[in-house]
Amino acid sequence: MSIATTAATTRQRAEKFAQRKRVNQVASVLALAAMAFGLFWLFWILLQTLVLGIEGLSWAALSQMTPGPNEEGGLLNAIYGSALMVALATCIGTPIGVLAGIYLAEFHTSGWLATVTRFVNDILLSAPSIVIGLFVYSVAVNPFHTFSAFAGVLALALIVIPVVIRTTENMLQLVPPGLREAAYALGAPKWKVILSITLKAARAGVITGVLLAVARIAGETAPLLFTALSNQFWTSSLGQPMASLPVTIFKFAMSPYENWQKLAWAGVFLITLAVLVLNIAARVLTRSKS
Repeated sequence: MSIATTAATTRQRAEKFAQRKRVNQVASVLALAAMAFGLFWLFWILLQTLVLGIEGLSWAALSQMTPGPNEEGGLLNAIYGSALMVALATCIGTPIGVLAGIYLAEFHTSGWLATVTRFVNDILLSAPSIVIGLFVYSVAVNPFHTFSAFAGVLALALIVIPVVIRTTENMLQLVPPGLREAAYALGAPKWKVILSITLKAARAGVITGVLLAVARIAGETAPLLFTALSNQFWTSSLGQPMASLPVTIFKFAMSPYENWQKLAWAGVFLITLAVLVLNIAARVLTRSKS
């Protein structure tokens, strides 16, 4: 009787094992199919960007101003405008984000102010960029009755800040407490410990967060439509409308003119290349940190 019971138990276990194996195989096939589906569209988009973007690239596209319909021209003023606004937004948003992240990670980690700051930061991280653009429009464009590059810089900086705050806080929390305790044991003040020990140890992660924030704002269109708008001519004044690659791509891609469409694809290629370089740099820094 015991031998029969043992045989039945063994058979049941074998059947359950075979059933679990079949379920695992089905799940693996579905996961691979989903991955292949996503990669197919990704590579198709990248291929179209590569083919049409290189076709639209030329020396004129990199050295001349944005043209009128069916005229010769390029994207020089849009490239300059994007580079200037992204650089200024990064210079404004990075110090604020780093200092706020240091406060959350090193000073008051569980107080009411830290809780409120994290809550507001989470809202900013998940808020659509068009909402930020409308907010800046209401406070920096509408009162002065003019679009300006300064308003665009402000909108992009508001997108940079929450990304840098979250990254800085997370990277500082990963620093082993023993490093801080050893510095305190040597008599170092708190500000010295933060600057020379914890922030230095988390430097690669913080820089990675900044690069990812730059990669995000490099392709933002909606905030700039409500703030910097666009400009067909060269301008370096922050008080005037300024051209940018994302807005120029949006305007040219929606047009029926062939020369504008080619320039739009060239702009898409340039932005994709810039974002790719920034993401590779972030990966390299993260790997170095590991």
